[in-house]
Amino acid sequence: MSNSADSPQAGTSPARRRRFRPVRVLTAAVFALAGLIFFTSFNTAKGTNIRTDDSLLKLSDLIQERSRNNGELDETNAALRDDIEGLAERDDGSSESEDADLAELEKSAGTDEVKGEAVSVTLDDAPPDATAKLPGYPEPEPDYLVIHQQDLQAVVNALWQGGAEGIKVMDQRLISTSAVRCVGNTLILQGRVYSPPYKITAVGDPETLKQALSASPAIQNYMVYVNVYGLGWKVEDDGAVTLPGYSGTVDLHYAEPVK
Repeated sequence: MSNSADSPQAGTSPARRRRFRPVRVLTAAVFALAGLIFFTSFNTAKGTNIRTDDSLLKLSDLIQERSRNNGELDETNAALRDDIEGLAERDDGSSESEDADLAELEKSAGTDEVKGEAVSVTLDDAPPDATAKLPGYPEPEPDYLVIHQQDLQAVVNALWQGGAEGIKVMDQRLISTSAVRCVGNTLILQGRVYSPPYKITAVGDPETLKQALSASPAIQNYMVYVNVYGLGWKVEDDGAVTLPGYSGTVDLHYAEPVK
């Protein structure tokens, strides 16, 4: 007869024979947890492949489609505005001095085109495999290699300070309510989405505009990343340029107190 611990002993009740086995309980708990995970994954996926980025691609496609639609609406809005202004000029009952005042207001508002000598600034991301070009600098983090919102804002602000008569970012004219915003590595401007490289064009005195760019502390800081990690930076004289008037909506949106 075996003397192992699992051997039944005389006089032992059936309840006493069933020894507690933690391994069996742990195994059951693991299977229960796995079943819960499978059920949750199935309920989340709803029959789709959750290992792909299809949902993200659909969102990206939707953003691009909305951006194109906004661009088409801007063009339609600009054409309608031209038609309205043409009809108003036929017989609006205004004097020549009033027409001159209106033209000056339109120029200040950015809704009228502006012509003159221009300077363009192009910013671009660094190569993804960029390394530090100068000694004493750390190897770049991903954040060092992309254009940020503050970089674009620094260029726009410097050009305004340099006396720019009008500024265009990509293909859109800026007005006083324009907001230059970046989400991830894309620029969102007045309802439209852009990817780098980003081109900013300003009409004004070229030398004064370039001096304002060089004097900006924010741009001086950006130039460190240009020289060390290879961020894109190019300033060019564009000669005589005509910037289009702003063609988007001029309605203001603002918060209202809850009643």
